[in-house]
Amino acid sequence: MSDDATKILLSESEMPTSWYNIVPDLPSPPPPVLHPGTLQPVGPDDLAPLFPMALIEQEVTTERYVTIPPEVLEVYRLWRPSPLYRAHRLEKALGTPAKIYYKYEGVSPAGSHKPNTAVPQAYYNASAGIRRLTTETGAGQWGTALAFAAAQFGLECEIWQVRASYDQKPYRKLMIETFGGTVHPSPSELTEAGRKMLADDPDSPGSLGIAISEAVEVAAQHPDTNYALGSVLNHVLLHQTVIGEEALLQLAKVGAVPDVIVGCTGGGSNFAGLAFPFLREKLAGRMAPVIRAVEPASCPSLTKGVYAYDFGDTAGMTPLMKMHTLGHDFIPDPIHAGGLRYHGMAPLISHVYELGLMEAVAKTQRECFEAGVAFARSEGIIPAPEPTHALAACIEEALRCKETGESKVILTALCGHGHLDLPAYGKFLSGEMADHALSGEAVAAAQSRLPAVPA
Repeated sequence: MSDDATKILLSESEMPTSWYNIVPDLPSPPPPVLHPGTLQPVGPDDLAPLFPMALIEQEVTTERYVTIPPEVLEVYRLWRPSPLYRAHRLEKALGTPAKIYYKYEGVSPAGSHKPNTAVPQAYYNASAGIRRLTTETGAGQWGTALAFAAAQFGLECEIWQVRASYDQKPYRKLMIETFGGTVHPSPSELTEAGRKMLADDPDSPGSLGIAISEAVEVAAQHPDTNYALGSVLNHVLLHQTVIGEEALLQLAKVGAVPDVIVGCTGGGSNFAGLAFPFLREKLAGRMAPVIRAVEPASCPSLTKGVYAYDFGDTAGMTPLMKMHTLGHDFIPDPIHAGGLRYHGMAPLISHVYELGLMEAVAKTQRECFEAGVAFARSEGIIPAPEPTHALAACIEEALRCKETGESKVILTALCGHGHLDLPAYGKFLSGEMADHALSGEAVAAAQSRLPAVPA
């Protein structure tokens, strides 16, 4: 196949049958997750009230590959392998000699990459006899994915959606309900964590940290209910590596090797899913791409956060994870990329960043939506607000190539479509969209309340 091909496909027989775990290939292991009471590394018993043992084992595994169960592969075949596209029309519009490829995850039933982990999480919970799953969601992509996955394995699904996104994206609620899920705006009156937040701020826009607190609280109170997380944790990143494993095979079909890999980062699952298989190849000396994470300027955990132990939620109900964090009670501005409004970065990505194996940049939302519109008008796909961050950085890199004459190969993951985000595009097109300035005072205040953990 020529590298002039527009759409590069894999057959079902070429779909990955294992997830890739990067931990054994890193120069040093990531710091352990700590119990907030004892400050000792957590054990399986500490996590058992929330997760089935199969996922706990995946969270701490040192095996390089984990076999994907046949029942999960059967559901994956509804949309996997996903296509890889060469963005010829975007390249032409930019006048760049760079070659831009994007792995398109918007072909999934939920319209994003999130079912890659929602399906196995639902499967393992159903296999363990769990009846109901609770979770949080920002823009609604994760909630939609888990509702879909729960329906595949006969589970109930209850979701707390960040209030700002709940109000901005009403069709996400309808999509979740169509799949059989129940969704509440967060903070809500249904939990102690939600009631406390509303008492402090009745007009709170919410945050992923608050929504996590609510979902965890409910799961912990019912023995037939477990919690499911859409990003951040090791097993979630593990499941997403089907993206990068497929992309490796697809680029090999056209003889292309990436010079730059770009992904958007909120909690980090989409980025890790694309980048970690390529980082394996880089660590083995088989390629040498620059790996670049792109985050929102109003919630820049990698570029402005501190590397410290912190809670994964606002109420402090989760174990302590060492990660790049803005502070667990930092409330980001209500930008339209709701899936990127998380105070911390996945511990595994934070560790990779600390090792100097990747870099990070932050982008404002108007620059990102400008990139999203340029992509839609050239490639014909309206991206979700989250991947417009990666697209903005791809365009920036491609324009540098235009100046230097370099024909770099740029790879990104278009992690979801924006069909349910059109009101956000309306704000941008009408000139009403504002760039939110990060409040250094708010970050400093939140970081002053980090839990005290001895070095």
